[in-house]
Amino acid sequence: MTANLKRIVTVIALCCAASQAPAAGGPDLEGLYRQLADPDNPDWQIAQADILREWSKSGSPALDLLLRRGQDAMEAGDLAAAIEHLTALTDHAPDFAEGWNARATAYFLNGDFGPSIADIRMTLALNPHHFGALAGLGQIFEGIGRPDQALKAYEAALRINPHMDGVRQAVERLRRDTEGTAL
Repeated sequence: MTANLKRIVTVIALCCAASQAPAAGGPDLEGLYRQLADPDNPDWQIAQADILREWSKSGSPALDLLLRRGQDAMEAGDLAAAIEHLTALTDHAPDFAEGWNARATAYFLNGDFGPSIADIRMTLALNPHHFGALAGLGQIFEGIGRPDQALKAYEAALRINPHMDGVRQAVERLRRDTEGTAL
């Protein structure tokens, strides 16, 4: 149960970090993605925070409010309310990837893995760089006993953001489990 709780906290943190990231820099996402992907970049945390902040911008104060309400409801443990707010968000802003990602997180926390996977697919269709969605997909696949698919999702997340220690540990664990140990 402790490992599952840690995974859930990780997913919540990735989802909620976007609204808590500090302000800095401009919206050159391609440049930020390159900075984040550099495993030797000492400023990767700044690039990640800038990316998360950019992802959280819907372009509408009303839609940003729905995202915040959904995130707040998740933090409060009211998953039904979170899903309701985030469904309203995805209905009104179907091209806003972070709305789909946040709802995927709420579904995951509610144990609704099928809808969570569907929303992760929408997130990735809109934002193929979404390392948080890929990490969440890996967690779901690992949780439902699909280690090969989990490994692929985790590795894809690490190609975008090699600084996710928990994901790197999951990759190492899955490789050991799926490949075995040399004698």
